[in-house]
Amino acid sequence: MVKLSDRLEKICSMIGEGERVADIGTDHALLPIALFERGVTRTLILSDIRPGPIEKARANIDRRLPGEVLDIRLGGGLAPLAVGEADVVIIAGMGGLLIADILSSDPEKTRSFGRYILQPRNAADKLRIRLAELGFVTFEETLATEGRFICEIICASPGGGLQPEFAPETEGLSAEISPLLIRKGDPLLPELLERKIKAADAVSERLTNAGAGKEQLLKRSEKRAADLRALLGSLESDGGNDGLPTVTENTYAY
Repeated sequence: MVKLSDRLEKICSMIGEGERVADIGTDHALLPIALFERGVTRTLILSDIRPGPIEKARANIDRRLPGEVLDIRLGGGLAPLAVGEADVVIIAGMGGLLIADILSSDPEKTRSFGRYILQPRNAADKLRIRLAELGFVTFEETLATEGRFICEIICASPGGGLQPEFAPETEGLSAEISPLLIRKGDPLLPELLERKIKAADAVSERLTNAGAGKEQLLKRSEKRAADLRALLGSLESDGGNDGLPTVTENTYAY
């Protein structure tokens, strides 16, 4: 059976038996192959915007699932899908802004699918904000590793059924660090915070060396690093936190 990374394994575990799954940007098709091999579901749609990955997907399917024919479609975003033909749409390994654009391109079609499993490579805060703007309910989040990266996985629904335990706010740290991750005490969260603090300190150092004209940006960067440290400290001292450090709107708007 195909071996999955921690990232793909966690996504795989979120799929229910017999659900109709669409994997957008399937690339090597490892996730659909795993779902098929494990008997989770055989109703799979694989799509990619480029012919190259489509050919890679076909080659992997022929090698690992000889004689099986999976539904592979060429096209970008949700365009290859018909309205309502998937229970779960997976969009993983793309930039957060690109995922947000895909979800925004055809709101009626976007809302026709049961739920989404989204794994942005970056800009997860911007994606959370867009989901809120679209009226989505974010009901689960988890962190996973892949190589040297810590990946954020967001599960969201168009609403009208599933209710979140804690809906993330759409500003400051509440968009950058999901309250859902804090509530569940995700074991990778402290390391994610440490990495963000290190990156924020590096930004502050560059802004300090840039000299005059960067004072406002430096102030924002230092405030963000301080809030991240406060959150990390609360996790280390209390073993969790139901809230977030108080921030003001647009505190980190660069």
